[in-house]
Amino acid sequence: MQPRPIEMNRHRSPYPLIQDNGRLRRCLSCGTTVDMKRRRYCSIECRQKLRHNLNIRTGLLQALQIRYATFYFTEHLVILDMLPYGSTDLASFIFPRAKGKKPVDDFCKMFNLLGNAWWEEVRRTKKRYLASRFILGKAKPTEGDINAVRPLEVREPARMARSLTHLKLRNKDLHSPHLQQIIKRAFRRQAKLHHPDQGGDATLFRKLRDAYEQLIQWAENPTFTTRRGFSDKWFYEGGLDRWTQPSPIRGLNRQGLKDED
Repeated sequence: MQPRPIEMNRHRSPYPLIQDNGRLRRCLSCGTTVDMKRRRYCSIECRQKLRHNLNIRTGLLQALQIRYATFYFTEHLVILDMLPYGSTDLASFIFPRAKGKKPVDDFCKMFNLLGNAWWEEVRRTKKRYLASRFILGKAKPTEGDINAVRPLEVREPARMARSLTHLKLRNKDLHSPHLQQIIKRAFRRQAKLHHPDQGGDATLFRKLRDAYEQLIQWAENPTFTTRRGFSDKWFYEGGLDRWTQPSPIRGLNRQGLKDED
C-alpha cells in the first residue's frame, strides 16, 4: 500500500536551513551540511536537479489554478504550501521523508501521488475542475498568513555592488538625498590612500576612478532591479509557470517579510 500525503494545516516549525548563529549551513536543495562553508548549495548539479524536477511537475499546479506556491523541507518532512487564484486560504501538503532519500526524491513521490489521484478523479468524474476541487480538499484550507507564499519584492540598485566596495560605501548610501556628495568624499578618501603620486597602485586607482564615475552616473539616473522570492524556500509563480530557487536577499525570512536590523 502506497503512503499518502499527510493532510494537515501549514507546518509551523520549519527546519532552519541556516542556523541562527550563521555558522552551520545546509544545502538548500538536499540539506547536507558537509563542507558547505558559506555556500548555499553543495553543488550546481544538486541545485539543478531539484529545479528540473520542480519545473517538470508544474502541470498539476496549473490544473489546480495555483497562483503562488512554496516548497521546503525539514529533516523529517517535505512541505508544499499553495495559494489558489481567488483564495485567501493556504492549502498545504506535508509528506514524510523517506530514510536515506533526498528532498527531491520525496518531492517527486509526493507530487506523483497527488498527480495520480488527480487523474483518477478526472477519469471518475470526467471533469477536471472536480478533480482539482478534490485534491485541494485533501489539503485542509487554513486562514494562514498569505505572505507565507506571496513573495517579497525587493528593489536593489542595478550592478553597483563592486563600485560600492571599491569606495567603501554601503548599499544604504545610495538612498541618501546627498548621494553625489557622499560619493565624492568617499573617492577623495580612497584617492589619498591609493593615488600613484602617493606611492599607490595604478591599477587599483583606475578601479577607484571607474567606480567613482559609475556611481556618479548612477546618481544622476538611478536604475533598479526587482528581485522576488524567499531566502530559504523554493517559490512558484503561476503567471510564469516556473519555480525560482531561494533568493539570497539579505533580511528575508521564511514568511517573505524583512527581518528587523
